[in-house]
Amino acid sequence: MTAGPIQLIALGFTRPTFHGEIIAQLEALHKDDRVRVIDALAVYKDIHGTIEVEHLSNLTPAEASEVGSTIGALIGLGIDGEDGAAAGAIAGAHATADDLAVFADDDVWDVVEDIPTDSAAALILLEHHWAVPLRDAVLRAGGFRISDGFISPLDLVGLGLHTADEAARLHSLETAVAF
Repeated sequence: MTAGPIQLIALGFTRPTFHGEIIAQLEALHKDDRVRVIDALAVYKDIHGTIEVEHLSNLTPAEASEVGSTIGALIGLGIDGEDGAAAGAIAGAHATADDLAVFADDDVWDVVEDIPTDSAAALILLEHHWAVPLRDAVLRAGGFRISDGFISPLDLVGLGLHTADEAARLHSLETAVAF
């Protein structure tokens, strides 16, 4: 199977009240073969900044053994505390060639640092199956990815896709930290 583009999404939660809705949405996308959750971690950061990690996934046991703890290797965070974090960093380093610079210093995203204290985050590594035909068409046309990212609702007001009030409401919902 051709691998699709991979995306790491970090979602923050101040007082999580999970009822299975998020997992249900991810499973529906997986069932339709639009995305595959490669790996998922729940990260809890207490008021002192101490991290606790729990592995989550909707992968089959065969898929899970194929990809392992990919997020841990990608960001240098392990499930087994500091020893696991060191192992994750080493695994990530070994996964790249010695002379390959994966990230420039100013490109590094410290996901764990971005999680506010006394909160939780879901780190989800998604493979976008839906994007494979588009990516392949771009490659066949001699194209390549320059950049990507989600656009804030505030940036869409000038295009007429949101009213200022609607954009402000959506932006506050997307970025709110309720304490």
